[in-house]
Amino acid sequence: YTTGLSIQKCDFMIPENNKNHHTEEISTGRLIVRRGQSFTITVSFSAPIHNYLQQMKKTFLIVQTGRPHSSRPEEIQIEFPISSLGDQKQWSAAVEEQDPNFWTLCLNTPANAPIGQYTLLLRASKSPQFLGNFTLLFNPWCRDDVVFLANEAQRQEYILNQDGIIYQGAENAILAQPWDFSQFEEDMVDICFILLALGEHLQREKDPAQRRNPVHICRAVAAMLNCNEFRILTECEPGQHNNGTPPSKWLGSSPILQQWIASKFQPVRYGRCWVFAAVLCSVLRCLGIPTRVVTGFTWAHNTKSSLSVDEYYDEDGTLLTQDKSARVWTFHVWNECWMARTDLPPEYSGWQALDATCQEKSKDLSFCGPAPVHAIKEGDTQVDYDVCYFFAAINAKCHVWIHKADDTLKPAFGGTKYTGNNISTKSVGSERCEDITQNYKYPEGSLQEKKVLEKAYRNRKELEATSNSTQFVSIPTALEEPVNIFIHLQSSSSLQLGQDITLSIEVFNHSGREKATHLVVGIQALHYNGVPIAQLWKEEFHFNLQRDSVNNLQISVPYTWFGKELGENHLLRLTAVLRDEDSSYVYLAQEEISICDCPLTIEFPENMVQYEPGTAKISLQNPLMEPLEQCVIAVAGQGLIYKQRNYRLGSVQAKSTQELQIPFTPTRAGSRRLTARLSCLQLQNLKSYRTTNIAAA
Repeated sequence: YTTGLSIQKCDFMIPENNKNHHTEEISTGRLIVRRGQSFTITVSFSAPIHNYLQQMKKTFLIVQTGRPHSSRPEEIQIEFPISSLGDQKQWSAAVEEQDPNFWTLCLNTPANAPIGQYTLLLRASKSPQFLGNFTLLFNPWCRDDVVFLANEAQRQEYILNQDGIIYQGAENAILAQPWDFSQFEEDMVDICFILLALGEHLQREKDPAQRRNPVHICRAVAAMLNCNEFRILTECEPGQHNNGTPPSKWLGSSPILQQWIASKFQPVRYGRCWVFAAVLCSVLRCLGIPTRVVTGFTWAHNTKSSLSVDEYYDEDGTLLTQDKSARVWTFHVWNECWMARTDLPPEYSGWQALDATCQEKSKDLSFCGPAPVHAIKEGDTQVDYDVCYFFAAINAKCHVWIHKADDTLKPAFGGTKYTGNNISTKSVGSERCEDITQNYKYPEGSLQEKKVLEKAYRNRKELEATSNSTQFVSIPTALEEPVNIFIHLQSSSSLQLGQDITLSIEVFNHSGREKATHLVVGIQALHYNGVPIAQLWKEEFHFNLQRDSVNNLQISVPYTWFGKELGENHLLRLTAVLRDEDSSYVYLAQEEISICDCPLTIEFPENMVQYEPGTAKISLQNPLMEPLEQCVIAVAGQGLIYKQRNYRLGSVQAKSTQELQIPFTPTRAGSRRLTARLSCLQLQNLKSYRTTNIAAA
């Protein structure tokens, strides 16, 4: 009869357990399991055990967070017996097989257990013996977990896929940008828990049991991206990236998080909204919360939840930045996370909007969310978690004003813009763009949309009555527009590199009399957040409009006039401002275009096999009439090449093509993506990508 068990060794059966728990991509060397799903371990004894049942009754397992033998109040410690039957709903252990020399134990974790890094100990009659460490994550495969996602293809996409696409550009010229989430790279899971602990510390959240709740995890992580002293990334004014990496240069999340850890939590320079959303997506997918990156076009930022935002132009149609904080962004990128909301009525379960970009709120600067997307669509702006900010950003009307030379403001007719268009995300299992606008709003102009807007105004009015704040004005009534002149501006919304812009302008005069008019057409380079970079071209025209007639104007603007000044997002705004000389009414039409193509193409050899060397070919085709100077091509691809490589090509002559051979040996099978990024004197950070299938060795 032994006085306690003496353990020779414990096998956590890592390959089998991690495979069953969909974590084998994270690690093959340590146990990483998902809550609400059992896993198996074997314990071998140094002396045979003959009275098995008696011994089992005296044997307990202990799981705890933090260091072994520390019993600090902020740590979790749970002790449970070993029985012959486990309990699926709570921490339990059952003996599956036994002989005198070893036991095989099946361990169950509750589907609402706090996620974290745990130590497992075994206590027989003497002091506890250390068995090993394991990591516990959320489990979208488990019906009882609040992050349960019923569709396997969606679980593959929103938890396991590391190859992302983030949409940028303009609403009629959407640009797909590759991003490597690398959520299963070496060290990633440890970095995520360090980051979570810091986020909790800064949110003054001490209770470890909170970690069972995905809402808590989302908020603690989102707070770390951009909104506090230990933040992962620092935001820069567009175009000013001295001594840092321009946001559009990053290819993935791992280098950012590695740099943040290596520098002992110094904010990494630089990020903008798409970088924050991409890194947040990596962390939440790693922890097991289904997450995707979402882009909305024409986004009203920092309106402090008011449903109206203003844009100002001078008389020549040059965009001015009057209001430094509130303005209309060409696009904005945020996240959605999938979960059941146990803290809100059941209809608010499902996708939750989470935005790590700092916004001005009533109290301070902060992230927003997780806000139920259903509440945003229904105009339930009283629901907690910043529904009102999301609602305003995608429903605000944008009024356009002309700032005249004598410092007065005049409304521009025809200039009202609608926000929250073409809300887009990568579709499941393919590289197509999926439009999810209908999840966020009813069709423009529909009866339901009108009802929702009225409900949001009522909610806001009630809020003002109770809190004495007067931010949300009444429903903005449209200005009484004289409907006798219309101006229509058209251009192809996505341009190839080196391509001239052709503009077509139509002016309709329905007034029944002749009108003398003055027209200014202009092109401006723009940052994605609505900040103008430079006026690149403008031209004036004077003409008399015959009564009840249409005037047509075709203009061609050569690439060389605007190509030098493209900002980091390659966006241009075209404007046409028409002044009626009699009434001095001003009419404005605007169009946004983006330069969408990348001059790099990638080709893979046929039938590549894991661990067998091959060569990819990258071609750089210079479409311009001048040489591309100081060309550098960066190449990255998880499981294809180790770490990012840079190739210097020097000059590539006008209208010529240069080829680059990239030798590589794939280390992982399955669908793998290679990304190439071109930077040169004339053009910054144009990206191309190609996916290939690698056969398993």
